[in-house]
Amino acid sequence: MNAGSVNSGGSVLLLVLLLLPLIGALVVAPMKENPRPARLVALGFALVELVITVITWLSYSVADAANGTRFQLELSVPWIPAFGTRFALGIDGIALVMLALIAVLVPIVMAFSWEEKLPEGRTRSGFFALLLATQGLLVGVFAATDVFLFYVFFEAMLIPMYFMIGRFGGPRRQYAAVKFFLYSLLGGLIMLASVIGLFVASGEQLGQGTFTWTELQRMAASLPESTQIWLFLGFFVAFAIKAPLVPFHTWLPDAGAEAPVGAGVLLVGVLDKVGTFGFLRYCLPLFPLASQQLAPLVLTLAVIGILYGGLLAVGQTDMKRFVAYTSIAHFGFIALGIFAFSTQAFAGSTLYMVNHGISTGMLFIVVGLLIARGGSRLVTDYGGVHKLAPLLAGTFLLAGLSSLALPGTNSFVSEFLVLVGSYPREPVYTILATVGIIFAALYVLWMYQRTMQGPVRGAAVLGALERAGGPGTMLDPGVAAKRGGSGFPDLSKREIGVLTPLIVLIIVLGFFPGPVLDVINPSVVATMNEVGLTDPVGGQSR
Repeated sequence: MNAGSVNSGGSVLLLVLLLLPLIGALVVAPMKENPRPARLVALGFALVELVITVITWLSYSVADAANGTRFQLELSVPWIPAFGTRFALGIDGIALVMLALIAVLVPIVMAFSWEEKLPEGRTRSGFFALLLATQGLLVGVFAATDVFLFYVFFEAMLIPMYFMIGRFGGPRRQYAAVKFFLYSLLGGLIMLASVIGLFVASGEQLGQGTFTWTELQRMAASLPESTQIWLFLGFFVAFAIKAPLVPFHTWLPDAGAEAPVGAGVLLVGVLDKVGTFGFLRYCLPLFPLASQQLAPLVLTLAVIGILYGGLLAVGQTDMKRFVAYTSIAHFGFIALGIFAFSTQAFAGSTLYMVNHGISTGMLFIVVGLLIARGGSRLVTDYGGVHKLAPLLAGTFLLAGLSSLALPGTNSFVSEFLVLVGSYPREPVYTILATVGIIFAALYVLWMYQRTMQGPVRGAAVLGALERAGGPGTMLDPGVAAKRGGSGFPDLSKREIGVLTPLIVLIIVLGFFPGPVLDVINPSVVATMNEVGLTDPVGGQSR
């Protein structure tokens, strides 16, 4: 592409996807005195974004990707010519499925948060504006094809999430928000050093410094391995914090526990995926020799994360922290697939990113519905909920079964691809990782049994029944069940509407993952080519 060129036509779609939520945030934020119009306007922007994402999906050509077109729907204009930066956008199949994930989750989060209780002095318009701002900046992260532009979006997306946690979160929200911000900022500053180093290295290799991804990738094989290792580590630390991999994970349980439910869904469902997306988009293609050299280190961290996250999830007494620790275990599987270096494992990891966002997003929402009814996050404050709210219990079970990758649910396909694709090259790490499947069954089913099964019990449930029965009395659980869970109600029509799209996606992607894999596969094959290894599954020279 020439210096001043702009790819027209389809490129407008990505620009609109980027700008629309940001404009929506500016429109919604001042509507402090009108909460209902603010909610409707914000939801309208999110739904239009979803429609445009569908158009973008239909505009993406799988055939062109299979024939070697690395990015599609590109836009590129000079940005800061003195630094060689461009405002460059483009997507491959990996980025496209991530854009689709956030486009689906944001309207669902808004519908869930429609009547969510906010801290005193906080406005609905402010919260919804921050949701839209987060969405727009995440689009920039996934669509940027200029490394410096990616860095800017990578850092900027911290700001709205920081305010969502710090202003709208739980009792320890300030501590959690500051910890989240400092961890992420530190990782970003380390990455900035590598971004600058990459620019300097490109000047030495190409005669002129550049941040353009395609040019940097073409010179990757000629970079000395020692240089690649140092640059790789800068990117890796930032992405490992974001992912989060053990031992860079400690911010997530605090942030996930204190974040409002809507922000938590985006945090564990999409924002964390920026780390694993970064591995696939930047670490492997731009530093192929370093990726191969340091793969054992990353695989070790991934397996530790699977086992450590699973063990800690079993012992959690806070339901939101429980969801956070299950995510740490799942991200271990994703990292395992990425650094096993096979197209099958790459595809499994990418699909896992999508499926984890759906499954964990639903699990987080169901936990939020439970907390809204009982007023407590403690596991011991609940019991026998299935007798009062059978639909709520059923959705909790489905989300849990999807999280543990039960065959027939969406997560099974991705986890199976990761393990099958990883085993030929990394059998020891793969066998160790399968132990995590046992832990997953243990922590999900035990959590379900403690909160949903058995007699009606627990301070949160009994307290809700007491409040429904009047001062000094408690509504009989049998009577409450006959009254539709009066005092501890079952799902409302709005809540059923919120959960239905996620339920449909869990089931449909469990049985028909093909359309998503068709979009992903050409891009993971291209990534395998850029790494320069032989695929251990297909045996073809890459």
